[in-house]
Amino acid sequence: MQLRHLVAILSCAFFMVLGTSSLASASQGFQPVSPEELKMTSEPLAPGAPAIVLFRQVDRDDTGVTAHEDNYFRIKILTEEGRKYGDIEIPFAKLGGGDVVALKARTIRPDGTIVDFQGKVYEKAITKAKGLKYFAKTFTLPDVQGGSIIEYSYTIVLEEHYVFNSHWILSNELFTKLARFSLKPYTNPSDNFHLRWTWQLLPPGTEAPKQGIDNFVRLQVNNIPGFRTEDFMPPETELKARVDFTYTQDHLEMDPVRFWKKRGKKLNDKMESFVDSRKAMEQAVTQIVSATDSPELKLQKIYARVQQLRNTSFEVRKTEQEQKRSKEKNASNVEEVWKRGYGNGVEITWVFLGLVRAAGIEAYGVMVSDRSNYFFDPRAMDANKLNSNVVLVKVNGKDVYCDPGAAFTPLGLLPWQETGVGGLRLDKEGGTWIETSVPTSAESRIERKADLKLTDTGDLEGKLTITFVGLEALQRRIEQRHSDEADRKKFLEDQVKEYIPAASEVDLSNKPEWNSSSNLLVAEFAVRIPGWASSAGRRVLLPVGIFSASEKRVFDHAERIHPIYFAFPFQKIDDVTIAVPGNWQTDSVPPAQVQDAKAVVYTLSVDKGNGTLHLTRKLKVDVMLLESKHYPTLRAFFQAVRTGDEEQIILRATGAKGSE
Repeated sequence: MQLRHLVAILSCAFFMVLGTSSLASASQGFQPVSPEELKMTSEPLAPGAPAIVLFRQVDRDDTGVTAHEDNYFRIKILTEEGRKYGDIEIPFAKLGGGDVVALKARTIRPDGTIVDFQGKVYEKAITKAKGLKYFAKTFTLPDVQGGSIIEYSYTIVLEEHYVFNSHWILSNELFTKLARFSLKPYTNPSDNFHLRWTWQLLPPGTEAPKQGIDNFVRLQVNNIPGFRTEDFMPPETELKARVDFTYTQDHLEMDPVRFWKKRGKKLNDKMESFVDSRKAMEQAVTQIVSATDSPELKLQKIYARVQQLRNTSFEVRKTEQEQKRSKEKNASNVEEVWKRGYGNGVEITWVFLGLVRAAGIEAYGVMVSDRSNYFFDPRAMDANKLNSNVVLVKVNGKDVYCDPGAAFTPLGLLPWQETGVGGLRLDKEGGTWIETSVPTSAESRIERKADLKLTDTGDLEGKLTITFVGLEALQRRIEQRHSDEADRKKFLEDQVKEYIPAASEVDLSNKPEWNSSSNLLVAEFAVRIPGWASSAGRRVLLPVGIFSASEKRVFDHAERIHPIYFAFPFQKIDDVTIAVPGNWQTDSVPPAQVQDAKAVVYTLSVDKGNGTLHLTRKLKVDVMLLESKHYPTLRAFFQAVRTGDEEQIILRATGAKGSE
């Protein structure tokens, strides 16, 4: 299924356009608790729920230099299992001064007595992405028990000018009985901003968000279903009930075609203005390529040279104070980036475009949408979601998409978030919609080649070489770009341990090329799996699924709510040779396994030789998105994979060492 059809499958969005607006916000304090809330033991609309949200309020204020958002939760703990919701985690981003402040919390016991929170609030890092650290404030409420009510309020201080990412997320892990949302829009007469909003998956009977005479936008929602998280699902933002706000200085255009034509012209003018340093680019390209080089070779040389520029987008971000001290100004054109020898990812990609054009090769700038957090829908008319730039190069009649501004990315490969997505190929007429290419599963592989020996005690030990290919290599380089050698070593060793469905000893023995844009990332290990083979009298049973643990844990549930979503097509290929002790002989090997469900294929074969066993296993996934109606077929396929991986080779001891 193509990603461009996803929005039609997941939701139906609606649109409104309004003018700029002004003033007044509400702050939410703790409210009296009713006897009915204290007596509540269950919720008919959420049977079996360990807890529910009785009431939630979100008041967003986009006025002023720094936006902020007031949040309030009241949660009823229905069962002992629900006590875990007394451990609170509030995520936020620190960049630009973001923080969580004005935190208040309390527990209301079943008898109505109140225990105020006076404990310690902790801060922890929860993830890293593109040089940004995300954090969470965490704390535990006191005396939480079945029948309790917990409530807490806090304010998120957002980074400067964060109004351009305003939204309400209605869905919560827990069923929500009642929620109210408000937005005080940004207003500045000199900016002439207009506000547009879209919504999706509002519960039935919900009245659409409206702007009142006080200029606030408000929404009240009843009975919001709890959100269930599943493995391999599309981004949560695509599946949750939500309202998104977009500020634009464009004329209030209701027609998406006219909107994008106007916006495309502006984007093209901005891009061409930045790239318009033809003389400087022509001088630079003479230092990179030769006149006799083929177009393909010119492209390779230019790409390699551009990636030598220091990429500030993939460095650890400077603090606001450090940025002010350095007083760095943004580059005004590609010539300035070239002379400096550094730039951010967007600037470096445009330098590549300028050089390729100067070399006489047809090339276009393209704005695309990153699909890691949402799927782009032009009907929403949100230009902020065309947030990545790539270059489309025409070489020998073929379209080649390039993103040298994404660190470690080989020529002709895009980061997975930019594959299979809609984009606007820029030109002076307003642009043309395109869809970026998707690598085949063969282009993104994990190859595991092992030379092992089986000891008399049933241990497996030897050498393992893992070659990560294409997007599998790129992902790991980006994820580990800020780690030191020790952390990278542990990262790879932990991955191998996750592949093996038993306790193992793993030691990385080489130094992979972490800072390369090579299509390959090669890691070598010494591996030992104690007790992999088990004795049964004079027989020894040897499982064949040595690296199958990843497939043992997927699609266990009988039912599925959300579509199935793989980030990109991939293959896992295992080539394992096992030397068998001389006093053992192979009695039987499992029959060859072939499971072919078209988009997903699994094969396994075991061959016995003179004192050796040779195992080959291949798992191919050539799909990114499947509707949930196809889940039974996919689940049955992976159950067959697990069955195949659990097959065993039977060995027999022929000497004293193998007897009981």
